[in-house]
Amino acid sequence: MSTAKPGNRLAWIDYARGIAIILVLYRHIFEGISRSGVEAAKFSWLENANIIFYSFRMPLFFILSGVFIGKSLAKRGMKSLIVNKFNILLYPYLLWSALQITIQICLSGLVNANRGIADYGYIFLFPRRIDQFWYLYALFNVTVLYILTREKLRLKIWHQLLIGFAAYMYSSYLSVHHIDLGFIYDICHFYVFFAIGELIADHILDSSRYALYSSWKLFWILLPFFAVGQYYFLVANLNNQYNLFVEEHQPLLFALIALVGCAFMINISFLLQRYGSVKLLRVAGFHSLYIYVSHVLVASAVRMCLVKVFHITYLPVLLVICLCFAVVIPILLYKAAMRAGAWWLYSLEKPMELKLS
Repeated sequence: MSTAKPGNRLAWIDYARGIAIILVLYRHIFEGISRSGVEAAKFSWLENANIIFYSFRMPLFFILSGVFIGKSLAKRGMKSLIVNKFNILLYPYLLWSALQITIQICLSGLVNANRGIADYGYIFLFPRRIDQFWYLYALFNVTVLYILTREKLRLKIWHQLLIGFAAYMYSSYLSVHHIDLGFIYDICHFYVFFAIGELIADHILDSSRYALYSSWKLFWILLPFFAVGQYYFLVANLNNQYNLFVEEHQPLLFALIALVGCAFMINISFLLQRYGSVKLLRVAGFHSLYIYVSHVLVASAVRMCLVKVFHITYLPVLLVICLCFAVVIPILLYKAAMRAGAWWLYSLEKPMELKLS
């Protein structure tokens, strides 16, 4: 997730992030509706989609972030880049997670979450216990650790991949044996995907290869592998009645399925860039950070209004409406905050356009 201006960005990156953030919203909104008591059993196809989307969306975010680590270090240097990541990742994580917990405590009789004062401590130690925000904390920790090992220990990319692979396998051990190490698990689980991002950076950022990446030939080559991987991921998880079965108990297979899924999404993103299609998806990708931090609050408010005021309980309708609002409203809130000078709601770094105004 980035806060750069659109003109300074590659379109396919925003498309890829747009795809990923929509899939993130789908899962969070679907599960929020299901936990609210709305009838969901007869919509198994929506639950199946929820399971499938989980197979590659988070690895995709980490790979995309890893792609730019080399260029970012060359541009900013180590210390400046770490400060930048604190400002645009850790700060909004701390602010918005505390804000969401506070709202959930105040509205304890209306929301799904059962929050208390102890939940503020989870922000630092057990981020996955406070809903969706763990990703920002994980990305900050992985990025800073990667920067330090790369610059201070002078580790080569192959060293990073080996360390990442070992950590990834250890994360599977932790899951299988129900050992909760909090934020450490996320570092172990996603470090290798960040390293893979740097591994492919020179190739995927080479404009002379764009014709290949945006080719329909590549699309049709990847499609059957993607379809088979997603089918296996769904069936294996359903058969074991556990949506994380493949990820936790078959880590090598999960990594393969995730990487194929990421490759396919990147190919689709290049195709969208090639044709300039579905520009709203690119807008969502550009605003992915702002959508991410506030979408649960927005979707929850919209869901409660639809159910309690308008008595709409048909899950597909609730899902579509909440998803649309969870994309649009956070973008509007961000734009309103920028106009009001409240840029500090999203970062400690004042946007360049406001510095120049």
